[in-house]
Amino acid sequence: MNSSFRTIELSDPENERDGLRFMTIKTPNLAGRGDLCVFVPEVPEGTTGLPICILLHGVYGSAWIWGMKGQAHLTAQRMIHDEEIRPMILAMPSDGLWGDGSAYFGHQGKHFDRWIVEDVPLAIRENIPQADASSELCIGGLSMGGYGALSLGSRFPEKFKAISGHSSITVLDEMKFFVEEPLDEYTANCDTPNVIDSITANRDRLPALRFDCGVDDELITGNRTLHQQLQQAAIPHTYEEFAGGHEWPYWQEHLAKTLTFFDQNLHT
Repeated sequence: MNSSFRTIELSDPENERDGLRFMTIKTPNLAGRGDLCVFVPEVPEGTTGLPICILLHGVYGSAWIWGMKGQAHLTAQRMIHDEEIRPMILAMPSDGLWGDGSAYFGHQGKHFDRWIVEDVPLAIRENIPQADASSELCIGGLSMGGYGALSLGSRFPEKFKAISGHSSITVLDEMKFFVEEPLDEYTANCDTPNVIDSITANRDRLPALRFDCGVDDELITGNRTLHQQLQQAAIPHTYEEFAGGHEWPYWQEHLAKTLTFFDQNLHT
């Protein structure tokens, strides 16, 4: 089959483990290469059309981090085995690797948003036999990745069935707590810097929406504010708070809520 990408490197099955596969793709959207980690569950031979659930990482991370620090693939495999969710593919891309974090929208002459919403699903549909053109999409993430999921999911609502964020940055100004790049390198290119802006702009066609935050998280105030804004705007959503802070044990524990939410909305 002809590829939509000029070059693509795919890991060899004999070197893979626990259902994880790796790709590197060259795309005009990044003016270069992007990395992608994919979890493909064990399913009967010939199975195709599995849903694709994109998980976006936070600052400082890359395509490997949801698997190698978050154990996302092990959580998904356990839940599939226990029949808590139906089989799904996890797509865990890099953010484009600009600075400490790209924030998943276009700037610096690169289209970090199109890389996620266009290239990542297309690469999986073309290279993973268990996916095809009928594979439906969900999007989630943590911290900066939560910002990306909430923003991209609402900006491109026709592409996704559900959105989920953990410990999300909710206004672009919060990026300054984490990155060394000047905020004006982001803001000059962002029409909707606050999550509420992209959500309200598309309120009549939003996918199912949920997000959560730890009560000891430095981003809890922003998450509570977003919840209040959505309530005031009468936009349906689920918001939850749990014990914990801005840390991997929190995200490892609560990823199951995202996967359950995706499964529920993929099969309605």
